[in-house]
Amino acid sequence: MNLTIENILLIGSALLILSILAGKTSYRFGVPTLVFFLLVGVLAGSEGIAGIYFDDPKIAQFIGIVALNFILFSGGLDTHWPTVKPVLWKGVTLSSLGVFATAISVGVFVYYVSSFSFLEALLLGAIVSSTDAAAVFSILRSKSIALKKGLRPILELESGSNDPMAYFLTIAVTGLLIAPEQGIVSLIPLFLKQVIIGVIAGFGLAIASKYFINRIRLDFEGLYPVLAVGQMFLVFSLTDFLGGNGFLAVYLCAVYLGNQELIHKKTIMRFFDGMAWLMQIVMFLTLGLLVFPSQILPVIGMGLMVSAFLIFVARPLSVWLTLWPFKISSREKWYVSWVGLKGAVPIVFATYPLIAGIESAGLIFNIVFFVSVTSILIQGTTLVKVSQWLKVSIPPEKKIQHPIDQFLKDRTQTRMIRLLLSPDCDTIGKRIVDLDFPKNAVIAMIKREGNYITPSGYTQLEALDELVVLVDDETAVDGVLKCLKTEHFELNE
Repeated sequence: MNLTIENILLIGSALLILSILAGKTSYRFGVPTLVFFLLVGVLAGSEGIAGIYFDDPKIAQFIGIVALNFILFSGGLDTHWPTVKPVLWKGVTLSSLGVFATAISVGVFVYYVSSFSFLEALLLGAIVSSTDAAAVFSILRSKSIALKKGLRPILELESGSNDPMAYFLTIAVTGLLIAPEQGIVSLIPLFLKQVIIGVIAGFGLAIASKYFINRIRLDFEGLYPVLAVGQMFLVFSLTDFLGGNGFLAVYLCAVYLGNQELIHKKTIMRFFDGMAWLMQIVMFLTLGLLVFPSQILPVIGMGLMVSAFLIFVARPLSVWLTLWPFKISSREKWYVSWVGLKGAVPIVFATYPLIAGIESAGLIFNIVFFVSVTSILIQGTTLVKVSQWLKVSIPPEKKIQHPIDQFLKDRTQTRMIRLLLSPDCDTIGKRIVDLDFPKNAVIAMIKREGNYITPSGYTQLEALDELVVLVDDETAVDGVLKCLKTEHFELNE
C-alpha cells in the first residue's frame, strides 16, 4: 500500500489510535509504551501486515527533528530550576563529557570487532551516545518512580541536554567521512561555535519570547500555545541558520520560560505536554515504517554485541569517569548508568549518514535501530526493579506529594489576608505577571470600587485595590510585602 493524499489521514489516524491502545495494554505488562509505537510502525510498514511502503529518510528526518523540538521544549518547560540548580554541573558533565566518552569507547569497540573503518565505527558510537529524552521522560513519569537525593533531576537534565552533543558528533564524523582531508582539529572551532551561538541564542531569544508573550494581548487564550510553537521553531531555525546548535537553544529557551511568570502559562504547558506525547508517537511510528525487518535479521549478532557493550561497559565507564569529582554514591552512579536509555533520537540521527550517502549508512542504521529497541526492552522494563535493588528509590508510602496535592491536603492551614494598596504604592499600574509574586502565595481576588474581579496575569493594579491573597505561612506574607515594595497596607485576617 502506498501513502497518498487521499488515504494518509485515514491511515495516520488509525495508526495513532492503535498505538495509543497498544501502549495502554503494554503498560499493564510493564513494557515501555515506546516499544509498541515502534512495533505498530514496523507491522504497518513495507514488510508488515499493512504493507505501507515508506522508504524516505529525508521525510523521516524532518519529522524526527520537528518531534524532537516539541519533546525538548516540553521537557525544558517542566524543568524546575530550584530543583535542577544543585545538580547542574553533574547533569552538564554527563551530557557533554559523558556523551563524548560513550561515543569514543563504543567506536573503539566496534572498530576492533567489526569490519568498519575507525571513522565508521566512531560514527556508530556517536549516534548511540546520548540518552534519549523521550524515553527517559515518558518512562520515569509514567511509572512515577520516586528517587532519592536529586537523582531524578540529574537524569532528566542529562537526557534533555545531551542530544546537542550527540548531534554535533554525528554531523562532525559524517563530515569527516565525506571529506577526510578536513582533519579532526577542524572540529574544535566548529564545536565552540555551535555551543556559544546555541547558548547565546537560546537565552537571548528566550528573554525576547517572554517579553513578547507577556506584552502582546491576544483575543483568544488558545492562541498563546500557537504563539509559543512559532517562537520555538524560530529559536531552532534561527540558531541553526547562524551556525549554532538549534537543539541546545530550544532546550535552554524552554528551561528559561518554564521558570518565568508568563501569561496563560498553564495553558501553554498543558498544550506542549500533549504535543510531546503526540510527537513521540508520530516519531516512533515514522521510524518504524522506515525499517525493513528483513534487513535487521542479519545484524542481530553485531547488534547484541554493541548493545551489551553499551549497556554494561561504555555507559557505566562514562558515568564513573565524569561523576568521580562529585559527591555521589556508588549505588547512585550504577543507577545513572542503567538509565542510559536509547530511543528514537539515535534512529533519527542515523538518517544523517543515509542522506549523506555514506557507504555503510544502511548497515549502521539497522544496527542503531536494533540497539535502541534492545535498550528500551532491557533497561526500560527494569528501571523500577533496579532502583529498588540498588535502594535508590523512595517507598510508596514515603513519596513526597506534588505541591498542589500538598496544598489541597493542608488547605485548612492556608491563610487569607487582605491588602489595601495606597495611592503612593510603587506597584500601582503594574501587571500581576510583572510582580515576581512568591510561589507560595496567590492573588485570589481583587475588590475594586465595590466589585470583586478575578485577576489574570494581565490585570493591572490600581490605587485603593483590596487584594485577597492566599498564603501558606508567615514567610509567604513577608514575601508578598517585599514583592509589592511598600509598607502602606491594612491587613485584616
